[in-house]
Amino acid sequence: MNAPLTPAQHDSLQKSERQSQIVRALQAHLPAHALIWQAEDTTPYECDGLTAYRQRPLVVALPETEAQVAAVLKTCHGLGVPVVARGAGTGLSGGAMPHALGVTLSLAKFNRILKVDPVSRTAVVQCGVRNLAISEAAAPFNLYYAPDPSSQIACTIGGNVAENSGGVHCLKYGLTLHNVLRVRGFTAEGEPVEFGGEALDAPGLDLLALVIGSEGMLAVTTEVTVKLVPKPQLARCIMASFDDVRKAGDAVAAVIAAGIIPAGLEMMDKPMTAAVEDFVHAGYDLDAAAILLCESDGTAEEVEEEIGRMTAVLRGSGAIAIAVSTSEDERMKFWSGRKNAFPASGRISPDYMCLDSTIPRKRLADILLAIQEMEKKYNLRCCNVFHAGDGNLHPLVLFDANDPDELHRCELFGADILETSVAMGGTVSGEHGVGVEKLNSMCVQFTAAENEQMFGVKRAFDPAGLLNPGKVIPTLQRCAEYGKQVVRGGRLPHPDLPRF
Repeated sequence: MNAPLTPAQHDSLQKSERQSQIVRALQAHLPAHALIWQAEDTTPYECDGLTAYRQRPLVVALPETEAQVAAVLKTCHGLGVPVVARGAGTGLSGGAMPHALGVTLSLAKFNRILKVDPVSRTAVVQCGVRNLAISEAAAPFNLYYAPDPSSQIACTIGGNVAENSGGVHCLKYGLTLHNVLRVRGFTAEGEPVEFGGEALDAPGLDLLALVIGSEGMLAVTTEVTVKLVPKPQLARCIMASFDDVRKAGDAVAAVIAAGIIPAGLEMMDKPMTAAVEDFVHAGYDLDAAAILLCESDGTAEEVEEEIGRMTAVLRGSGAIAIAVSTSEDERMKFWSGRKNAFPASGRISPDYMCLDSTIPRKRLADILLAIQEMEKKYNLRCCNVFHAGDGNLHPLVLFDANDPDELHRCELFGADILETSVAMGGTVSGEHGVGVEKLNSMCVQFTAAENEQMFGVKRAFDPAGLLNPGKVIPTLQRCAEYGKQVVRGGRLPHPDLPRF
């Protein structure tokens, strides 16, 4: 007589049967090479750039045509199977972390640039096209795509749409939202849907602004029409050093207050400049408490005038040293450190968690000083790099994921940064999205009624709740439980997430 199954064995059997059911259903629509489910094959899909939390998907589908995408979505909807769309996996908030009982829909094969139109200054691209590849394709026409995340060499336009990504030049040229005209894709039911249009405005509700930044919860993107902008005749960059972080923060506010909108305005603190200088040798001042990178672009006359004005403002704000690029090579050298901040941090720590929040520009120094106190509180190091011009922070908390206690303290450190940002008048996210990382912090920023309004939008697009479920919007129960915790105390912010 066989012994009864344990609860774990029963769950495993049910999961295996569910997996077989899904595979059989999808095999009718996908070729054999476009469907994987063995553990060793699905492991590369278990997380995105937020590696602290991992979950193997039940099945991974890799469609090659829009008809196949529609078929996968219709099949999963009919079976009640969750679907998580995935691009290049470079996201930093766990937005592409798989569902344990769901299908990961990889759109990596949608990597064709369909059209570059220099007359209308637009490009039509599939969702799996890399951000930088758009500018490379537009370069012969002296055009480029303005949003430039640090991961632009790898991240895809579909992921940029999901997260409303920006980059170092977002202050002047805007985020993904400001540079996309049209998004095509499919609903959770597999029905085709289009947001926006090729004209400057589209009839009806502005649903394009709703779907951009929706983190794969409302629809699956397959094609995007982006705006292209002319390459500036000239660009020059100022590197300004400060002996005090408050002076640097005040300088940022002073530049904007002077009516200047730089092409880029970035800030790095001393630990970050040390990390990147050792990595790329950009010529950064290692004695400075903080440095600012301020870029001007346009005609030669415009750049000369703006560089002069910014230099005067920075000197008046207490800059102890100022260098201005005199060639394109030197400008790119200045930016090389900022662009390599994340990999440079990876060289000095086994792991890091890259946070993302926003604050009013006038509070830049306040948040930096608060983070310094948090370093003592949690006994962890933190390197800071900011899109200073629009108050978007990217603190990198350094830790070792192999040490459960360090991961514990890192999570609490991150939550502290996010919630301090809210207390200073900011938000818990700027461009990395909420994903799973910031669910609890959303409870701090938004009321139960506000979260319910967001769920209402979700239900309007996806009544069954199958697209990327369990992310972005916290449930009332989660917020109630989080409210009972000592927020700066001992419980892990994410006790229900599988860890590395």
